[in-house]
Amino acid sequence: MKIVVTGGAGFIGSHVVDAYVAGGHEVIIIDSLWEEGGGRLKNVNPQARFYQLDIRSAEAADLIRREKPEVLNHHAAQHSVKISTDKPKLDADVNVVGLINLLEACVEAGTRKVIFAGSGASYGEAERMPIDEETPQRPQSPYGITKMVTEHYLRYYRQTKGLDYTIFRYGNVFGPRQDPNGEAGVIAIFANRILKGMDVRIDWDGEQQKDYIYVGDVAAANALALSAGDNDVFCIASGKGTSVNALYRQLCDIIGFAAPVVKVPMRPGDIYLSYFDCSKAQRVLGWQPRTGLREGLQAVVDALR
Repeated sequence: MKIVVTGGAGFIGSHVVDAYVAGGHEVIIIDSLWEEGGGRLKNVNPQARFYQLDIRSAEAADLIRREKPEVLNHHAAQHSVKISTDKPKLDADVNVVGLINLLEACVEAGTRKVIFAGSGASYGEAERMPIDEETPQRPQSPYGITKMVTEHYLRYYRQTKGLDYTIFRYGNVFGPRQDPNGEAGVIAIFANRILKGMDVRIDWDGEQQKDYIYVGDVAAANALALSAGDNDVFCIASGKGTSVNALYRQLCDIIGFAAPVVKVPMRPGDIYLSYFDCSKAQRVLGWQPRTGLREGLQAVVDALR
């Protein structure tokens, strides 16, 4: 089938493109290559068609109308919690207005379905663990707010325009191609700095736990959603919490260097504990994580080397 992947030159999106190309699909990539967005030309699969466009632009909407994809996979986003707290207007413009621009074009193009990269950040500090699809969403950052709001727009377009969707609420995705120089992506940042013999910054007390899921497993979920999971929401994560301190220790062990640690206060919008129940994805999609944390960390280190 013909699929448009927004953010397809980025970290997660490029792995999704690879999975679709491997499945024999015709893939078109829309990516602005915004320097803070993570999109890189080197990530573009040579068997996909690439267009450097902003998702908010008339040109991006025109491309969808012209190509008439069966599926839109939407991974383009302002993805940094810090940038969202510094520039909430930019965050909303990209994550909400950009999506609406594409949804309008999809309706006109006769697109069947949108697969959307939501986020566990939309839950905020949940009252109970593990988090599942029924856990109330109480986001604590502008980024989490926009991810929650866009889910409501998808439901609206399904109800009024007949445009199907699958929403994935990701844990903390990691793996090769993640930007090691940005504000987001603690594993890539730590691995890069430890490999260079530099110190690492640990916010808060370092015991805050997140649910880290390997990008290849995320791409597999996106492949399954082409033919399953219509008009539904799924948590995609490992089902386990891992502390920042534990990540630091494992990466130091893999690399063979005990990097000095610089302690700093918590960042605005940070969450102390978050891990997921992904049994619904296994039951409905037949999906489950297959890459262990240690194996995934080794893949990150190998890629950065």
